[in-house]
Amino acid sequence: MKYQTKKKAILLLADGTIFYGKSVGNREGTAFGEVCFNTGMTGYQEIFTDPSYFGQLMVATNAHIGNYGTQKEEVESDSIKIAGLICKNFSYDYSRSSADASLLEFLDSNGLFAISDVDTRALVCYIRDHGAMNAVISSDVDNLEELKNKLAEVPSMDGLELASKVSTKETYFFGNENATYRISALDIGIKRNILRNLAKRDMYIKVFPYDTSFEEMSQWNPDGYFFSNGPGDPEPLHDAITAAKAIVASKKPFFGICLGHQVLALANGVSTYKMYNGHRGINHPVLNTITGKGEITSQNHGFAVNREETESNEGLEITHIHLNDKTVGGMRMKNKNVFSVQYHPEASPGPHDASYLFDQFLEMVKETAKTTID
Repeated sequence: MKYQTKKKAILLLADGTIFYGKSVGNREGTAFGEVCFNTGMTGYQEIFTDPSYFGQLMVATNAHIGNYGTQKEEVESDSIKIAGLICKNFSYDYSRSSADASLLEFLDSNGLFAISDVDTRALVCYIRDHGAMNAVISSDVDNLEELKNKLAEVPSMDGLELASKVSTKETYFFGNENATYRISALDIGIKRNILRNLAKRDMYIKVFPYDTSFEEMSQWNPDGYFFSNGPGDPEPLHDAITAAKAIVASKKPFFGICLGHQVLALANGVSTYKMYNGHRGINHPVLNTITGKGEITSQNHGFAVNREETESNEGLEITHIHLNDKTVGGMRMKNKNVFSVQYHPEASPGPHDASYLFDQFLEMVKETAKTTID
């Protein structure tokens, strides 16, 4: 599908800076959110459906988006979670034989507004220099003042609780009910591939809403607990923080990813903070300080755990460090089967260097279950 005349569109940043582009599919629309960028060369469908991106305008740094279409199995949730898409070249045609639909059809079915023909190199450089900020993309190019006024009313991501917007409303099960081990998972924005990785390791998972108490999660008598990734600021998640404290006290294994990692830090009295840009991509280098080995990882977060407070906390040990900026990439509690990482070992998209962390969790669950039986 090609368009001879493309409808004009703009990206307006909170500081007043404007980037010009075209409306994808000649659609009319407007979308608000925090602008951020992902450096992944592939995996756009998984990225768009990752709940961690809820409320964000996604800038794709790869020059071509949509060239391999979409496939119904390559989603990480039940719908697109980004607030809007910004790209350079949007491909209306695709060549992958296994694709179900074009990216335009996928965006339209989810009601997502997107703009293309934006100088994304200049945009990313600007965001890197000036930090992530709220923005609006719109085809309503003649009403700039109205867009500015509406943009000023959009709340900052700092202090914003978004887990409730993407979490399941009801508990549900995932995996083989005859699996050996049972896991209670707190959904604060969980990706499907996390559940797949747990399930294929002989675990049956019961997934709970974001505000579920430890008492309710423990009634199922699980062999371990898992806290997922998710969007927004971790500090407002008071119920999750309280539940994490109770899990630690229960002495059952605990594994947290991304937002779950930050919740565990807060449960241990370690603060979190909003990053200048965040980490979003599938080629982030991490050092495992326990083994001395490097890992290339998939990351997606705009908040981080305070490193100085983690190092001074007598109950915590840093296990992974992001090599680009030395931020906390992972940690564990001393003398407890409790650990977490800031990145995504399930990838989807991304490398599988860190998939061993699911095996590590399984071994903890096995050992604890054996000790309980004995």
